[in-house]
Amino acid sequence: MPSYFVEGGHRLSGKVAIGGSKNASLAVLSAAMVLDGPCIVDNLPQISDLETLLEIFQEIGATVERLGPGRVRLDARTISTHEALSENIRQLRGSYYLMGALLSRFNKVALRMPGGCDFGSRPIDLHLKGFQTLGARTDIRHGIVFIEADELTGGGIFLDTVSVGATVNIMLAAVKAKGKTVIDNAAREPHIVDVANFLNAMGADIRGAGTDVIRINGRPYLPGDREYSVIPDQIEAGTYMLLAPLTGGDIEVTGVIPKHMEPLTAKLEEMGVVVEEGDEHIRVYMPEGGRLSATSFRTMPYPGFPTDLQPQTTVVLCMAEGTGRMIENVWENRFQYIDSLRMMGANIIMSGRLAVVQGGAPLTGSHVDARDLRAGAALVMAGLAASGITEVYNVDRIERGYEFFIDKLKRLGARIQRSPAL
Repeated sequence: MPSYFVEGGHRLSGKVAIGGSKNASLAVLSAAMVLDGPCIVDNLPQISDLETLLEIFQEIGATVERLGPGRVRLDARTISTHEALSENIRQLRGSYYLMGALLSRFNKVALRMPGGCDFGSRPIDLHLKGFQTLGARTDIRHGIVFIEADELTGGGIFLDTVSVGATVNIMLAAVKAKGKTVIDNAAREPHIVDVANFLNAMGADIRGAGTDVIRINGRPYLPGDREYSVIPDQIEAGTYMLLAPLTGGDIEVTGVIPKHMEPLTAKLEEMGVVVEEGDEHIRVYMPEGGRLSATSFRTMPYPGFPTDLQPQTTVVLCMAEGTGRMIENVWENRFQYIDSLRMMGANIIMSGRLAVVQGGAPLTGSHVDARDLRAGAALVMAGLAASGITEVYNVDRIERGYEFFIDKLKRLGARIQRSPAL
């Protein structure tokens, strides 16, 4: 497996362009499988997860035409099966959006249970509850989810727990269902809004996305035949924003939506970091003579602090003065990377979902494993702040979600190399 070799101790500065949102792209592309005509999707990040999803689309018969970097034309009218059972499904958690998409298209679907990063159980019971409310029958046998309906009809659905995946899947299933569907306690993340905007642009009638109540008036025919550009990636942007205080640098992220970054921006300013916002850019740096102060974080569904920035932020707390706290409220096992940080010299005490970080302990290079996408990025960040050389294994997991990661870091002044796979 490939590795990164990271030389620490160098200040990062400059501008970095942010790509399209990974999470939005997975959901928007899946939503395209519902349409009754072609569409073009632009501003897609060039990452392995999206390539895997496009391969899955082709396996079930969809027409996928790559028009250029980050730009594809999709036509779901050629889909020949309601079954998605290939091994590719296991590689990608976002493949579960095909449950809602194929159910909407065929009134039935058979999907292999999906995979993805392993940092906690991610049951699909809320998804199935939503499908059942719309009139579907569900079953799981031999690792395959079977869903079938004589006819999908709208209904009222209350999500017991805020769930991005369930919110998107129910939207996809309901968008062509007969009647009106109301999702209460819906997720509010920016990519939920992006999926709704995409479907509305293609002929759907979805209202309230971005609030906790989403109303969907089903329409039997969605013509598509439009072009759509996905939103910027708030997690990629946040990762580079955190690199500025981590390395004592000065970094400007461009092509972003500053409002999406407010949960991080507020906490950075609380830590003594300067954050300057423009219409589509954010500059982050430490003031002259300023000190990075520790604070407490609690991950929450949007608009709270995002769990996908939790590992990267914990690394920054290692460099801050004082005692910081990170409370993980979303996933029960997302601190798997903490042992690697301790091996690099971090002073962190854990208790369940709480990590207490005593800042100021010097980090030193080590050999560490990227257990998942965001934890892997965090360990690269730790390597950039440490003395000596850090080798990060299994970096293909990082490249699932960060486009041109090495090139972008190098342009900011990082000293990092990728070794080829053995």
